[in-house]
Amino acid sequence: MKPMTYREAGVDIEAGEALVARIRPWVRRTFRPGVLGDIGGFGGLFRLGELPYRDPVLVSSIDGVGTKVKVAIAAGRHDTIGRDLVNHCVNDIAVCGAEPLFFLDYFATGRLQLEVAEQVIRGLAEACRENGCALIGGETAEMPDLYAEGEYDLAGAIVGVVEREAMLDGSAVREGDVLIGLASSGLHTNGYSLARRVLLAHYGLDAHVPELGNTLADALLAVHRSYLSAIRTLRRELAVHGLSHITGGGIVGNTRRVLPAGLALEIDWEAWPRPPLFVLIQRLGQVPEEEMRRVFNLGIGLVAIVSPSEAERALAVLASSGEQAWVIGRVKRGA
Repeated sequence: MKPMTYREAGVDIEAGEALVARIRPWVRRTFRPGVLGDIGGFGGLFRLGELPYRDPVLVSSIDGVGTKVKVAIAAGRHDTIGRDLVNHCVNDIAVCGAEPLFFLDYFATGRLQLEVAEQVIRGLAEACRENGCALIGGETAEMPDLYAEGEYDLAGAIVGVVEREAMLDGSAVREGDVLIGLASSGLHTNGYSLARRVLLAHYGLDAHVPELGNTLADALLAVHRSYLSAIRTLRRELAVHGLSHITGGGIVGNTRRVLPAGLALEIDWEAWPRPPLFVLIQRLGQVPEEEMRRVFNLGIGLVAIVSPSEAERALAVLASSGEQAWVIGRVKRGA
C-alpha cells in the first residue's frame, strides 16, 4: 500500500491557507475599535473596555441560512449568501436593543473551491462593514465524505452590546399597543424548503417569471435585509416597547415571543400588500393560508410595538428614512 496524504483523502491544507490570504484584506476592512490582533489566531479578540458603556450586557446569536444556500449553489451566485447570514444575525440581536460588535463564521464544504469561498466570505465581510460589525474569526472546514462535490454550508455567530437599562425584552408591551410592520425584501432566509419544492417544479432558476418581474433566481436570492438603521432611527425618535425579527414561525410565532404573559396578538392580514412571490408560492403549491402565515414572513420582516399615541409618528419617522411600513395589528388581552 502506497503512503497516503491528507490531500489524497480530500483535504487541501494549502488551499485553506491560500483562502486566508485572499480574504485578509476584506476582513481587515471590518475592524472597529475594540478589535485586537488579526485573523488567523486560535480565537478572535475584542476589548470591551474600548467602548463607553456603564453597565454593558452582551447579546449573542447564532444561525445559518438554511436551504437558501442550495439556491445560491444551483444558480452559481455566491456573493450574497454571506450578506444574508450577517444581516439575519444582526437583526436577531438588534431587536434586543444591541449594537453589533463582532461576528464569526463557519464555512463547510466537500472540496474547497477558492473562488466560491472567497465570494461567500467577501459577502460576509461587506455586510459586517455595513453594519459596523467586525469579522474577527471563522473556520473553513473541508469534509469530502460529508458534502457532495460543489456543496457547502454556512453558519455564523454574532456578539453585540447594549446598556442594561436600554434592553428591549418586551416587558414594556401593554394591551392596546400598536404593531408596525416593516417591509421585507423577500423570503429572507426562511421557508426555502417549501418554496423550492413548489417553485422549482414549475420554473428553472434562470426563467423569467412575469408575476415577479425578474428571474426566479433573482427573487429567491434577494438579500435578507438588515433593520439595524431603522431600529436605531425609531429608538432615537420615540419609545419602542418591543421589536420582533420575523423569521421561521412567521409574524405571530415570532412576535408573541416578546409579549408579557396574558397578552396576545390581533393581526390585520389585509393591512399590507402581499408580495407576488408569496402569492405565487401559495397558488402553485395550493398551500393553506394558515401554513403560509406560519412558515413565511409574507412581506413583513420586522415588527415594532409602540403605544397607540406614537403609531402615526413611528410611521412618519420610518417613511422619512425610506422605509415601507404599515399598522398591521395590535396587542390585546388573551392567552
